[in-house]
Amino acid sequence: MRHFMERVLVVAAAFLMVNTYAQEAGDNNQDLFGEFMYNRGNSYRSASGVPGPEYWQNGADYEIEAELDDETNRLKGKITITYQNNSPQPLDFIWIQLDQNRFTEDSRGTLTTPIEGNRYSGDVDGGYKITNLAARNGRRGKASSKYIINDTRMQVFFNEPIAAEGGEATVSMNFEFKIPERGMDRMGRLDMKKGVVYSLAQWYPRVAVFDDIEGWNVEPYLGAGEFYLEYGNFDYKITVPYDHIVVGSGELVNARDVLTKKQQDRMEKASNSDETVYIVTPDEAGDAAATRPKQDGKITWHFRIENARDIAFASSKAFIWDAARINLPSGKKAMAQSVYTEESDGELAWGRSTEYTKASIEHYSEKWYEYPYPAAINVASNVGGMEYPGIVFCGYQAKTRGLWGVTDHEFGHIWFPMIVGSNERRYAWMDEGFNTFINHYSTQAFNNGEYPSRLNRSRGQVGWLTDKDRESISTYPDVVQSRNLGMVAYYKPALGLLILREYILGPERFDNAFKAYIKAWAYKHPQPADFFNVMENVGGENLSWFWKGWFYGNENIELSVDAVRPVEGNYIISFSNRGGIPMPVLFEITYADGSKERKTLPVEIWQRGEEWNHLLKTDKEVKKVEVDPDKILPDVNGSNNIWPREY
Repeated sequence: MRHFMERVLVVAAAFLMVNTYAQEAGDNNQDLFGEFMYNRGNSYRSASGVPGPEYWQNGADYEIEAELDDETNRLKGKITITYQNNSPQPLDFIWIQLDQNRFTEDSRGTLTTPIEGNRYSGDVDGGYKITNLAARNGRRGKASSKYIINDTRMQVFFNEPIAAEGGEATVSMNFEFKIPERGMDRMGRLDMKKGVVYSLAQWYPRVAVFDDIEGWNVEPYLGAGEFYLEYGNFDYKITVPYDHIVVGSGELVNARDVLTKKQQDRMEKASNSDETVYIVTPDEAGDAAATRPKQDGKITWHFRIENARDIAFASSKAFIWDAARINLPSGKKAMAQSVYTEESDGELAWGRSTEYTKASIEHYSEKWYEYPYPAAINVASNVGGMEYPGIVFCGYQAKTRGLWGVTDHEFGHIWFPMIVGSNERRYAWMDEGFNTFINHYSTQAFNNGEYPSRLNRSRGQVGWLTDKDRESISTYPDVVQSRNLGMVAYYKPALGLLILREYILGPERFDNAFKAYIKAWAYKHPQPADFFNVMENVGGENLSWFWKGWFYGNENIELSVDAVRPVEGNYIISFSNRGGIPMPVLFEITYADGSKERKTLPVEIWQRGEEWNHLLKTDKEVKKVEVDPDKILPDVNGSNNIWPREY
């Protein structure tokens, strides 16, 4: 009896020491767990993260007629913008984006480009010529011709304010510019054997966003920062030389006028086929007699798209063109299409582009939100990868894994930011990062994992995560160092969502919340706080510590299993948080009989200090304990994730 009591006292003393040293030591880490930048809720944006009962956003509809001159490489056009002011205040003027003014010697973008150049270097002999501007409030208002152009922005004034809560105004003008050959890897010209490929984007004057957060969003177009645009309907006509083929955002309205009977029949066949069907075969490409319904002069292609934030198009006489049906969850159909030249053809290259496009669109539609547009078109271009509603430009030399990756990534952008209309110019991570995250699952799904996903190697990013020159995800893209942009905008936020789904919330809770975010903000303008609030409210978890640490901080994750001590047939496992970002502790125990067991300690254990002891009740002998056995976390020191140490 005396020996039994001695053993009890020893065990009690051990537990008392453990509790005193770890569980009650230190402060409560309030700096890590305190509330973080939440929108407290108002009539416009609710605290639950969804639009409030009085949420508003303005809109713009566009009618455009443009003509491509392939001899001078110029685009001329006329545009009428119908602007809807749904805000609670009248507007004396509106701001319009003139992105082609980036391509001048004295643009802010040119002057802030390093001498050695970067991805966003571009031609400097371009820029808009604007004429015949007329700004009219309502249908019968007196027209104003007053405007100011400053770099890539144009301020257009009205004689009378546009009324609040539903007032309308129109702005019309003629525009003209030289199409850049090097268009900052977002548009341009590509000389190929059978003709030039024109990839036209940011090609018309576009209205800036006026919102309840910033008022007018007037950041200049510099390079890395992308776009923030209002939604509306587009009706546009593109006149080109008769031997050109044009593809563009939305529905081709006048197919009978611009396609031969054979091409119309092939298009009909493709619309009912899950296999790729040629509209223009490789042998026909570049042969106007075989591909064009007329043999001289000009021809006009007419497109429409509804509830979109932008449009783009491509034109060439050298296109091979193929297509296949896209099957959507609702039973609706769309068309996957690809245009490319003979230099890009082949089964290891663009011959699979439509297959990739179809698979990508069908996956995202099934998993997150249904694709809204009638066509999804991939263009082989000198643009490495750029997205617009219903159409993307991808590198013409891409093959196999590279072509899948860029195709899937650019079409993933239809969801972020084309459907969920975040501000790319400020928050690149809300489109590039979210998109890179969903690319991970589409890549895993495609042909049962034919190509690997980069996010499978989270610990491969540790070098950057510990680099002294790393920058926070929250850094604006035009400010971030060029060498950091890939991690800041793409991979670190994508890793953050992966951690949230696979390690913190679990797939079911995460997917419910992420889909709720997409549904709530489809065709609207979310802010970071809206995303955080939706994820917490639907996911059912206070994640202040995670948003603060991973998205707005520069600290790292380092969990350690420090010791495993037997105590009266059970074990005390000692863990520590050696990084600046707390995490739940998922660990796996391997027993001497070969069996395994997984347990999770909640993140709240780190509210009581940086060390924690866990009592493992078991009658088995413990041989190994491993933190994060699936290696989801980019833990900066994986060597202390395992006991006993492997070295």
